[in-house]
Amino acid sequence: MIFLTALPLFWIMIAASRGGHWGAWMPSSISAFEGTCVSIPCRFDFPDELRPAVVHGVWYFNSPYPKNYPPVVFKSRTQVVHESFQGRSRLLGDLGLRNCTLLLSNLSPELGGKYYFRGDLGGYNQYTFSEHSVLDIINTPNIVVPLEVVAGTEVEVSCLVPDNCPELRPELSWLGHDGLGEPAVLGRLREDEGTWVQMSLLHFVPTREANGLRLGCQASFPNTTLQFEGYASLDVKYPPVIVEMNSSVEAIEGSHVGLLCGADSNPLPLLTWMRDGTVLREAVAESLFLELDEVTPGEDGVYACLAENAYGQDNRTVELSVMYAPWKPTVNVTVVAVEGETVSILCSTQSNPDPILTIFKEKQILATVIYESELQVELPAVTPEDDGEYWCVAENQYGQRATAFNLSVEFAPVILLESHCAAARDTVQCLCVVKSNPEPSVAFELPSRNVTVNETEREFVYSERSGLLLTSILTLRGQAQAPPRVICTSRNLYGTKSLELPFQGAHRLMWAKIGPVGAVVAFAILIAIVCYITQTRRKKNVTESPSFSAGDNPPVLFSSDFRISGAPEKSERRLGSERRLLGLRGEHPELDLSFSHSDLGKRPTKDSYTLTEELAEYAEIRVK
Repeated sequence: MIFLTALPLFWIMIAASRGGHWGAWMPSSISAFEGTCVSIPCRFDFPDELRPAVVHGVWYFNSPYPKNYPPVVFKSRTQVVHESFQGRSRLLGDLGLRNCTLLLSNLSPELGGKYYFRGDLGGYNQYTFSEHSVLDIINTPNIVVPLEVVAGTEVEVSCLVPDNCPELRPELSWLGHDGLGEPAVLGRLREDEGTWVQMSLLHFVPTREANGLRLGCQASFPNTTLQFEGYASLDVKYPPVIVEMNSSVEAIEGSHVGLLCGADSNPLPLLTWMRDGTVLREAVAESLFLELDEVTPGEDGVYACLAENAYGQDNRTVELSVMYAPWKPTVNVTVVAVEGETVSILCSTQSNPDPILTIFKEKQILATVIYESELQVELPAVTPEDDGEYWCVAENQYGQRATAFNLSVEFAPVILLESHCAAARDTVQCLCVVKSNPEPSVAFELPSRNVTVNETEREFVYSERSGLLLTSILTLRGQAQAPPRVICTSRNLYGTKSLELPFQGAHRLMWAKIGPVGAVVAFAILIAIVCYITQTRRKKNVTESPSFSAGDNPPVLFSSDFRISGAPEKSERRLGSERRLLGLRGEHPELDLSFSHSDLGKRPTKDSYTLTEELAEYAEIRVK
């Protein structure tokens, strides 16, 4: 036990006051535990010229004036005291030595109050000192905690109890200090006004977990049942720590989302919800709720919660993933490409999660990627078969979107093998089917007759386009002789293609079977027959009529020199017939060279109907 040996200010003042006037010195306040005792130190003085034989004194309770009849605590002359102090008060000091120290025992709450001393030197030499001491009866130790206790910073907490009872000495112990360190008892200390205290110190470094800890101090008195306890709750200041927050959040587009942030700190933190540096909501609270109604993909991202107070700050983030169906894909592709070029098709979209991207052409899958936002397909050296409509389809579990686009491949004309000529009776039809992009021009050439018929001559050629196919039909009527050679020529800005059209049909087969000699013989027989018939008709006409009737049609003979039988005197009519046979426009209607495609659908005669039926497969236009 350590004792403080330095003289307090109170006793220094007593020593300096020698020289004489009325005065008293005692502690202005003093405390003691209920049931124990207290010694109130007291010194007084009077003028030196007064030399009393006996010095008496009186202690009053709560009033210094005798005329008020205050309760007498102690009186040296008669030993008569107030009933409240009977057996409880006695004088420890020697009045002759000007020591008026008072001892009160078996303290109870009603004894707490002001105590005044009155010096009695006899006669009129009596004096009640205005100085007094206030007695405080306590039943709990005093725990002194620093005004600010900060987590991580060492603090000192002390336990103080009065030790002013010479008969009972307190012993101190700490309660609830486990983990805070071992206490250090400093012992009995004298205070400035002459009172004594017992002190125990506890040094420790507090943590946030120590906030609110109920720390206790116990004062006990040996050989008694007296025991007193006092408690103090630690108010530990510490920076915020975010302790409650959503983990990563997934939400479907259009749904409601709530984000919670809770922090532990002392004092309460300022909580702030932020996204991309923008404050969304803030408040001083333990927790803060951020509500998002009908979330959109634009609200997808990282949200941050910031908690701060005067002692520090903390922050955490949460990722909000908004799930949504793919957006309509965008396609970056060349609309027009030339045959042989490389075409790159890039299809992209946006969705969450990433979609399955597929590129189709005519229901055939060209490429597919899974969980990617872009799909790129390269078509090296494109061909006409690559021309057409494509689809880019994006889908995930939340929906599907598609975009259609067209790729146009431009190329030189190609005359298809189905192109041919067909002959039936006196009519020849030539079918030329051309595949080309852009649309080509088509011409039919008859080299043996030095005639070229263009598709623009609608009187002779019918054309119709379907997709990349252009179908042109040339019709020649009145072709009883061997059918002429027909060459189909097609051209566009990428090139020219020519093909001699092969013949199919009865006349072509006949001439091929009988050969050149047979053809001469058959031709001679045909001339003889025609001449015989002509001579016969002339004789008959001479007999019956001088001329042909208006409704008769003259017989026609086709030969290599294009002679026309009947009315030889009309050379102008023969010239017109030759022009019509060569495919040129003429004024004379004797030969029917109408090339209108609509004639294929008429049925004026059995022969024309049969011809249409035979050529139906070649005139068919296929539409994709």
